[in-house]
Amino acid sequence: MSPVDAPRTGTAVSPAGRLDTLLGKYTMYRLILLVLAALAAYSLLLNALGWLTFGIPPMLVHLGLCLGLTYVSNRGLAALFHVRPHSESSLITGLLLYFLFWPTFAPMDMAGVALACVLASASKYALAWRGRHIFNPAAAGAFVTGLTGLNIATWWAATPAMLWLLVPGILLVLYRTRKFLMAAVFLVVATTVISTELLQAGLSFGSALWQALAQRPLLFFVGFMLTEPLTLPPRRWQQLALGAVVGVVFAVPYNFGFIANSPELALLLGNLLAFLVGQRGGVKLRFTGSRPLTPSTTEFAFEPSRPVRFVPGQFMELDLPHAKSDGKGRRRTFSLTSTPGSASVKFGVRTAEPLSAAKKVLLALKPGDQVMATSVGGDFVLPRDPAKPLLLMAAGIGITPYLAHLASGAAQDRDVVLLLLARNAEEIAYADELRMSGARIIARLADGSVPPSFITAAGTGVGGTGAAGARLDGASLQALVPDIAGRTVYVSGSPSSVASLRRAARKAGARRVHVDSFSGY
Repeated sequence: MSPVDAPRTGTAVSPAGRLDTLLGKYTMYRLILLVLAALAAYSLLLNALGWLTFGIPPMLVHLGLCLGLTYVSNRGLAALFHVRPHSESSLITGLLLYFLFWPTFAPMDMAGVALACVLASASKYALAWRGRHIFNPAAAGAFVTGLTGLNIATWWAATPAMLWLLVPGILLVLYRTRKFLMAAVFLVVATTVISTELLQAGLSFGSALWQALAQRPLLFFVGFMLTEPLTLPPRRWQQLALGAVVGVVFAVPYNFGFIANSPELALLLGNLLAFLVGQRGGVKLRFTGSRPLTPSTTEFAFEPSRPVRFVPGQFMELDLPHAKSDGKGRRRTFSLTSTPGSASVKFGVRTAEPLSAAKKVLLALKPGDQVMATSVGGDFVLPRDPAKPLLLMAAGIGITPYLAHLASGAAQDRDVVLLLLARNAEEIAYADELRMSGARIIARLADGSVPPSFITAAGTGVGGTGAAGARLDGASLQALVPDIAGRTVYVSGSPSSVASLRRAARKAGARRVHVDSFSGY
C-alpha cells in the first residue's frame, strides 16, 4: 500500500498532511534528483556571484562529465547484463559525484572523475548480490578512485555558502524519508567527536561547532547518502545503531597504511553492516494473478524466486518499469498482506482512476510475468507483549498493513479493536479475512451505509456515536473507543488521513501512536 492510495474520509487536513500529500506525488528517487539538480543550479549561481571560485566553464564541464559518464556507463552495463537501466539512479549518482570532486580542467583530475563515474556505475553490477547493489555507488567510485591516486574526493558541497539551500533541501529529504531520528543520531555522534577534537586544539565552542557542521560534509553526507534506503537495514533500531557507528567512523581520525579515514569509507563500512543484517539482494517475483477487493481496489499475488524475510506490517519495494514517466519514478512501496513464510507475496492496491503509470503496469501484468522486489523494510510492527491492548485505525486501503498482523493471529491472543474509515460498505476490503481475524471491528462509513453484520457501524450499536461522514475528531474517537488511553494506537492511510487521525488520537487521550510512514523512495 502506498500512502497516497487511501482516500480521505471525514478527516480535516493539517499543514503536515498537505505537505505529505504534495511530497507523495514524487518517489524519493525523483525528489532527491530534483533537490540535487536545484543544488547544482544554485552552485552555478553562487559561482557567478563570486561566492565560489571554481569558474563557470570548469563547473559546467565537470557537471556534464559526471552526468554524462554515469548515464552512458550505466546504460552500457545494463545492456551488457541484460537488465533494464535505471536512469534516475544514474543521474543521482552523477550529481553526487559532482559535489564530491573538485571542478577543474587539470587532465589527471578529470581522468580521476571519469574513473569514479564509471566505477560508480560498475559497482551496481560488480559489487552486488542477487541483483541488489551492496554499496552506495558514488561512495564506492570515489573510494576506489582515491586508492589509484588519480583524484581524491574533497566533498566541496560542505561550503558555508551552500548552506542556504543545502539545509532546506536536506530537511525536505529527511522529512520525506522519515529519517530525522537516524540523521540526528549520526549528527550528534559525529559532531561531538569532531568538536571535542577541535576544542582540544584551542577553538572556542562556537567555532568548533560551526566548523563541524558548516565546513565538513556531515549535512550533505547524512541527507543524501547515509539515509539512502536501498543500503539501509530494515528496522528503525538497526538504522539508529548504524547512524551511531558510522558517526564514530566518520569523525575519528585513523590511518592504516594507505587507508585513511574519509566520508566515503565510513559510508561503505556502514553499507556493509546494513547488508549483513537486511534482506540480502533483490527478489524476482513471478505474477500469479489478481482479484478485485472492492470496486476501487485490487490484490496482486506473486511467487518469489526465494523465501522473503519480513515481519507482519512491513512493506516491499517493487521496481515497475514503465515507458512514460509520471513524475514518481519506477520504484513504489506496497504493504505485504501475506504472512511470513507463505508461498506467495500479496499486495492490496487502490486501482481507481486516475491510474498512475506504475499501477497501469501492475494491471497489465499477465501470469508468468516477472518484476523485481528491491527491498523490504518498515517498522509498522506490533509490540511483542500480547497483554498490551491495541487500536488499529485504517483509512480506505490503509487496511493493508494490518492484514499480515491479523492473518498471523495478532487478534487471537490480545485485545484488538480495528477502526475502519471508508466511503461506503462496498469499499471495505478483505471482509472475509476481517471476519475471521478475532478483532473487534468498527466501521465509520462516509455515506452512512450499513457494513457487514460482523462489523459495528459507528453511530449504531455498542460504542457507536457521531453522524456518518462527520469529521472524526478527538471527542468522537474517544466516544467510539472509550479506553483509547490504555491502548497502543496504530494509524494507516493516506498522508492527510494519517496526520488528522493521529491528531484525533492524541486529543482522545492516546499516549502512543504509531503511523504508517511509507516514503515511496
